[in-house]
Amino acid sequence: MPPRSLVAAHRDHLIVCGEDALARRVVEELTTRYGQSVTVLLRSQDQGLGPQIASLPRVRVIERTELNSDAFTAAQVGSAGALALLGQDDLGNFHAALRAQELNPELRLVVRIFNTRLGERMNSFFTDCAVLSGSSMAAPSFVAAALGEPAPSHVRVAGRTLYVVRSSAIDPRHVICGLAMTDDPLSPALLPPDTGHADLVLAVADGAPRDPLTRQRRRPFRALAGMLRRLVWHKLGFAFLGLFALLAAGFALLLTLGGKSLSDSFYLTFMNAAGAALTETSDRGAVKVAQVLQTFAGLAFIPVATAAVVSVRLTGSLREQNRPMSQHVIVAGLGNVGTRIVGQLHDLGVGVVCVDKSEDAAGIPLARRLGLRVVIGETHREETLRAAGIDTCQALVSVTNSDTVNLETALHARALASGPRIVLRLGDDDLAERVQRSVSNTISRSVSYLAAPAFAAAMLEHQVLRTIPVGRHVLLIADIRVTAGSDLAGRPVEDIHQTGQVRVIALQRPGADTVDVAPGRQRLLEPQDRIYVLATRAGLSRVLARSQPGQA
Repeated sequence: MPPRSLVAAHRDHLIVCGEDALARRVVEELTTRYGQSVTVLLRSQDQGLGPQIASLPRVRVIERTELNSDAFTAAQVGSAGALALLGQDDLGNFHAALRAQELNPELRLVVRIFNTRLGERMNSFFTDCAVLSGSSMAAPSFVAAALGEPAPSHVRVAGRTLYVVRSSAIDPRHVICGLAMTDDPLSPALLPPDTGHADLVLAVADGAPRDPLTRQRRRPFRALAGMLRRLVWHKLGFAFLGLFALLAAGFALLLTLGGKSLSDSFYLTFMNAAGAALTETSDRGAVKVAQVLQTFAGLAFIPVATAAVVSVRLTGSLREQNRPMSQHVIVAGLGNVGTRIVGQLHDLGVGVVCVDKSEDAAGIPLARRLGLRVVIGETHREETLRAAGIDTCQALVSVTNSDTVNLETALHARALASGPRIVLRLGDDDLAERVQRSVSNTISRSVSYLAAPAFAAAMLEHQVLRTIPVGRHVLLIADIRVTAGSDLAGRPVEDIHQTGQVRVIALQRPGADTVDVAPGRQRLLEPQDRIYVLATRAGLSRVLARSQPGQA
């Protein structure tokens, strides 16, 4: 018997509002993984992904154009265990949540949000609400793939920092368990029994310095040198250098041929540059030449400085916009996912070129504020990709909302350059697998696939702390409480371990402040213990079933 949450024990169904790829995957998780009955509210079951959603088992579809009180009453919200609002309109989701809570104050709410600041404040309006961002969950995976890392690096679990790393780069004493054997990147062997043979492992941080992204980390002196280099090679930089050369030449004339002391040479240089030349017809010819050079240099400085200020105000940067870049990452599609990818890459010190067909894309203001190069144009066109530096980049990340555009962008990019990694957003698993096999050095990720397990678990009141993508598969780190009378109570830790499915990575006793990382295999579980498991989706559903009373 599949698991049911504590709240859902006296409720007979769950409600999902949405009709996009995320909604379909959440419904699929709830029905096929957890055996829940789901009522889906959507505008039409004959359009878009409606037919796929309606064909899933244990699904009842209700067609409504608006999420009003009538729609929720038809969906029997009063007897629902939880409601997921997965629309793409933050305000609409918030409004619908208020309506649903009026009809059922005890309802568990799971709300999809794009504006994370709004989401942080939303919980105060509801008694039981989880606010999740699919784009925030997915962005680290795209970043890791673009940089050639095996998976998003850091995971915070019960006050300890765990991280994903290749086994060759870590002391075996810090390894908790093996994650995968990635001989076949498309179909890796997950959670192998022998950690020693896993090439991808989960380790615990012990305070020792480590930097998996050393090559991208900003260094202050290097950043300063880069800024000076950009200034020098900018057209205004040449003007500043020319003016400085005139001042220096005048200083040298005053000090040598003019017979002035060092202090007098500095004094006269500054006064001449300020336009207050101290003229004297009896001065030597060298002094007169120096005064002319420095005075005209000083007069020219003000308009050049003004031009530099105007350039910064108009472009957001003194950087030459057409200067060739190298080893940067091109991000095509500046929607919610693309914007987060851009921000994270910039924080890691990686050069980024942003591409979108619209000047009004969500990520354009962030790109301008960070001083990043922005190319406006169709992402799959040759001239757009060349303008973004496809020949010299280290990776291209295409995350528009269209699988067709992402695929076309990837194919055009690979035809233009064979070196860069290509990371594209594809929702169709079969298509993604075939593309990865056919197009060299190409990686596919799905936002809905990465985010759906966390949304489904939140509806069942189980906390998924992190999803770890390995190829096209997903491993989950979940926090589970052992209930009295459940099949887990009194069992040793090793009884939960299952090769390729589940591994216990930490255990916390009731009231304890510390967490036992990698607990002993013979340690017995007690009621109210909290266990942290690393599992596949199927493995997690089995453990959740065993954690509830009367389930075996």
